Amino acid sequence: MMQEAKPLAAAAAADIHRAVAAFIDFDGTLVALAPRPDAVVVPKTLAPRLAALAARLDGALALVTGRPIEAVDRFLAPYRLAVAGGHGTERRRADGTLVAPDPALAAAAARIGARLRPLADREPRVVLETKPASVALHFREAPELEAVCRRAVDEALQAEPLFTVVAGKMVFEARPARIDKGTAVEAFLTEPPFAGRAPLFIGDDRTDEDGFAVVQRRGGLGIKVGPGPTAAHYRLADPTAVHRLIEKLGDGGAIGEMAGLTAFLDQEEAAS
Repeated sequence: MMQEAKPLAAAAAADIHRAVAAFIDFDGTLVALAPRPDAVVVPKTLAPRLAALAARLDGALALVTGRPIEAVDRFLAPYRLAVAGGHGTERRRADGTLVAPDPALAAAAARIGARLRPLADREPRVVLETKPASVALHFREAPELEAVCRRAVDEALQAEPLFTVVAGKMVFEARPARIDKGTAVEAFLTEPPFAGRAPLFIGDDRTDEDGFAVVQRRGGLGIKVGPGPTAAHYRLADPTAVHRLIEKLGDGGAIGEMAGLTAFLDQEEAAS
């Protein structure tokens, strides 16, 4: 059962002498949520700060998001970081090589999107976001249509046994049943420069719980952004607090190891 996040007094689950590998969600974590996916506001300082963090961690930084990789690149141009897009259905490794979506999953996602298109066309406040191998139906501008959207997604998946539906913040995600943010993190951790490092995962939504579980099982830390139940060991208040963490990790290496990281997180929680 998920519980409210609490700080670990001495980071008992983590080896405090290991360098950090950072995995960070995008929406709700690095940028505030917006009514529509294309309306998020990306602070001008964010992309350079992420680049500085990647350099400080010798490349051991990856964004792990429900968005497609091309969308992340557009928001963070001209920087191109390691990314797991579509909840891990596609990945760009730290060396720049791409792991493309399974063609069968891409075809299934296209069919699901086609089945949901009439609802989005009929109700302009509902946003259909199609991705290379997953589909999201957003209803942030029409919360009263939550049940309608859930029913539509469930019906769209009836003939797609490889897919499942996951509820997020005012969104229903149709994604492959055996792929999630946790499996994406697992894949990165088998590759340089992530392998052997103490992983941390920062995220705000239910879909990030898979990432928290993986990193904490490997002796790292999950960091929940915002309120709500979670299995993560730590919590930051909002994206602004995440930006402070990125600056500390990336601009001078003051907390580049797990010991300094946990001390910073304890200070943030005490101040909130």
